[in-house]
Amino acid sequence: MTRILVVEDEIFVATEIEHVVEEMGFTPVGIASDKRSALALASQADVALVDINLHDGPTGIGIGRILAETHGVTVVYMTANPSQLGDGVPGTVGVLPKPVGDKELRAVVAYAVAHREAAEATPPQRLQLFNSSLREKAS
Repeated sequence: MTRILVVEDEIFVATEIEHVVEEMGFTPVGIASDKRSALALASQADVALVDINLHDGPTGIGIGRILAETHGVTVVYMTANPSQLGDGVPGTVGVLPKPVGDKELRAVVAYAVAHREAAEATPPQRLQLFNSSLREKAS
């Protein structure tokens, strides 16, 4: 069972994401609103949906990098500020600009899980992939 961490400081957004994850049959491991709580839950997660600007500032970029590189978590950023990620963060999948609708959220979660399992999957249209080989594969 894939375990999904939600790194988001807006509680209504975070609980909605967690609800969708659960409806899809995945296991939510918790909601983290800052770096400390995200890293405390890191070892329990397979996939993480990470916002950039959190309670403790713009720490999401570093959180995603640590989750991916140190803990082997599949990371997708979800933020209203995708330009803050530049050309991407090593080890992470990509970024989905907010706002995100229910159908699109489901597609991103499904894609992240498939990506983790190395299964064939088409990325959602607005998901901006960081890895050039994935970008080429999706074209």
